Amino acid sequence: MCLCVVLCWTATPVIRAQEPELTSAPQRITGGVVEEPDSIPAEIPSTVRLQSPIFRDTLPLSRMSAISLVAPGFSQLYNHQYWKIPVLYGTVGTFTYLTIDANKNFQRYQRQYDLLVAEYFGMPRGSSATAEEVQAAHDYYTDYVFPAHKQMNHYNRQRSFYFVGAAFTYLYFLADGVINYPHYTSSVKRATTLAFMFPGAGQFYNRSYWKIPIVVGAFTTMGFLIDWNNRGYQRFRTAFDAYPNDEFSGRYDQTQLSNWRRNYRRNRDLCIILTGAAYLLSVVEAHVDAHLKDFDVTDDLALRVEPTMLDMSGYISERNSGYPGFGLSMKLNF
Repeated sequence: MCLCVVLCWTATPVIRAQEPELTSAPQRITGGVVEEPDSIPAEIPSTVRLQSPIFRDTLPLSRMSAISLVAPGFSQLYNHQYWKIPVLYGTVGTFTYLTIDANKNFQRYQRQYDLLVAEYFGMPRGSSATAEEVQAAHDYYTDYVFPAHKQMNHYNRQRSFYFVGAAFTYLYFLADGVINYPHYTSSVKRATTLAFMFPGAGQFYNRSYWKIPIVVGAFTTMGFLIDWNNRGYQRFRTAFDAYPNDEFSGRYDQTQLSNWRRNYRRNRDLCIILTGAAYLLSVVEAHVDAHLKDFDVTDDLALRVEPTMLDMSGYISERNSGYPGFGLSMKLNF
């Protein structure tokens, strides 16, 4: 027993000496030949993270963006930019509070305006009314109806401005999470994700700055047309439902009011469809443009046609005794 232990102990250094030494650098076998360790990167660049220290697994860009849509600030948490989270919630919360407050004031003046308008239309007007009654109706509109309408529009503009501020801040931090994504991903995926989140963001990432006014202008125009046609539709729908006690009763009959209502609704729906098509077109454009950024368009791209000498030794026949032949060759450099 002791002899066996001594023999094993003395043979261990010999066995270890015959084993190949393990190196820290990886090796790759290609075609039966082991490549040198110097030709293979010994370590991964520090800019690429394989695993998040907070989350167990690395989240892909699309999944992180999807979670951020329903949980704002998640991308900043994942990217370890914690100081941005209170900025996000503070800004969005402030704009949201101001939007709710402006909406309450708007609804209050809207109810007041509707009551005043109903009272105004109930007053005697037109050719059948006396001069005093016409003047009284005019003064009532000037002193009560018009100021209420002015205040209603004022709070409506405030409500829209604050709502746009909250939406822009929300989308900005979504785009910030995509741009600062810590793991490696292609520029095409980043540009496409940004284009999905906010129109024009994909063009900005691709540095196609001249396209941004076109995209933003198209969406601004379509938004204005949708709002304008919707207001016209609401106005003529109210006039049609309240006919003949309405301001249009002296100028349009019920059939004309129905036609105007239908036209405004059709134009509004068409503008909504065109806006969706413009949105998809901007996403596709950003995706294709990101692909073309890596496309080689240097002067080395050329197609050359040159005369050449052909080896006809393999085509010996009765008419061909093996002499060389001549022809044309096309060379494509890329």
